[in-house]
Amino acid sequence: MATADDTESDSDIDEAYADLGATTEAAMDIAETSLDIVRQFVPDETLEDRIRQKAVHATGDIEFQHLVRFSNDPVPAGARAVLDVADIVTDITMAKAGITGRGHDCETKKAIGNGAELAAETGMTRTAASVLELDRQGVYDGAIAVVGNAPTAALALSDCIDDGTRPACVVATPVGFVKAEESRERVREVAADHGVPAITTVGRRGGSGLAAALTNELVHVASDVRAGEVEL
Repeated sequence: MATADDTESDSDIDEAYADLGATTEAAMDIAETSLDIVRQFVPDETLEDRIRQKAVHATGDIEFQHLVRFSNDPVPAGARAVLDVADIVTDITMAKAGITGRGHDCETKKAIGNGAELAAETGMTRTAASVLELDRQGVYDGAIAVVGNAPTAALALSDCIDDGTRPACVVATPVGFVKAEESRERVREVAADHGVPAITTVGRRGGSGLAAALTNELVHVASDVRAGEVEL
């Protein structure tokens, strides 16, 4: 039979492993070795290079470095938003689950689960309706907006930006064969028109894991700024 001490110990262990990312010496060694390999193929000179490296690391695809696009200096903007404790707002649960809980005090939120009435009334996707509902509440202004899965969420967010919403930074890597490429192109268009910092990718590939990884790198840059290792 488990004692009270055993129960507390198990809880502590669960809590220690609840966060994502390498925490043990062995895991850190694996992560650093992997990044050392990535740096053999991806430049390591600028903050944007760090995002390219993370994209390659997250996908296991060296060529992915050439698919990342940057609008309006998004890495400094995103890192500053982390330092300013801005909200991080993802489109779906999976992307939210991938955001690290270490190195920042930002509140992480997900759009999905909001806007059910709007979706029912209009027939639009739940993710698009969720984005529009959170935008109506003013959630996206000054936030780090992350779209990892749903092209319709990226399109809805783009419309919100066109209508005056100003996220601190957008990370958009929706994946798929229907509207995925178009949605990211639309994000790039509104980012250029309105001076919104944005990280996007081209092509059909992407996904929540990639979006979370790129967002986590913004957190890591902010941590390095805080430690005096990086200047924005």
